[in-house]
Amino acid sequence: MSQTYTDLCTCLKQIRMKTQSVPEIGIVLGSGLSDFIKFIVPECIVEYASLKGFPVTTNDRHRGRFVFGKVGDRNIVAMDGRIHYYEGYTMEQVVMPIRLMKMMGAKTLILTNAAGGINPDFKPGNLMVIKDHISSFVPSPLLGTNRKELGVRFPDMSHVYDPNLTNLIQLCGKNLNLNLKTGIYLQTTGPNFETPAEISAFRNLGADAVGMSTACEAIAAVHCGMTVCGISCITNMAAGMTKDAISDEEVGKTAEKTSDSFCRLINEFILSI
Repeated sequence: MSQTYTDLCTCLKQIRMKTQSVPEIGIVLGSGLSDFIKFIVPECIVEYASLKGFPVTTNDRHRGRFVFGKVGDRNIVAMDGRIHYYEGYTMEQVVMPIRLMKMMGAKTLILTNAAGGINPDFKPGNLMVIKDHISSFVPSPLLGTNRKELGVRFPDMSHVYDPNLTNLIQLCGKNLNLNLKTGIYLQTTGPNFETPAEISAFRNLGADAVGMSTACEAIAAVHCGMTVCGISCITNMAAGMTKDAISDEEVGKTAEKTSDSFCRLINEFILSI
């Protein structure tokens, strides 16, 4: 943790040389959901690769940059592409962007992702508000020596996803005539998709959707005192839910088709916070 914290401080200094923006809200844009960048009045763009000690994305669907700007009168910083555990990084490195956004000044975090549907009532193209998660299948980002500058040793996870923000997302969806779902998200390591037997087990555990990100970021955000909410775009039904094979191309195409509804929802939500 100590080297990671040193790297975070170094990255913050580098960002402050490029922009003095103090974001109120941080947002992580998931696979195929980067069109929301068009809703931001940009002030500054910082490429991950330009920051010494910071991980870079290796997934072609994730551009790998911080976009600073405004949505309405709210200062925000958006992650146009996230870091994944399956890329070979440590979990500490995976959550570095979340901790860095907090160090920049962000108090609220909006997490988004592309996910496979486990709930049989879901279908591709649905948007699911995350009410809770299951992170037991990936390492905790809090393993190792704790830095009190980042958070307490044993953070409470009773309400990871803030109920007030969750309710507000639902209200915004209603105002936009969107049929939002609500459910529990489960994170796996990836990069392989899950087997039908695994999906059956996850359904028995109470999961409604599955993906390869988000829960670890939410844990790190709560650890450092951020208020968190999350939205999943259901891009496909998980293995065994249908007879169809699953592919990354399918995920991307469905996310693109859902992009308009997703962007309108996020924009309305930020303006309402």
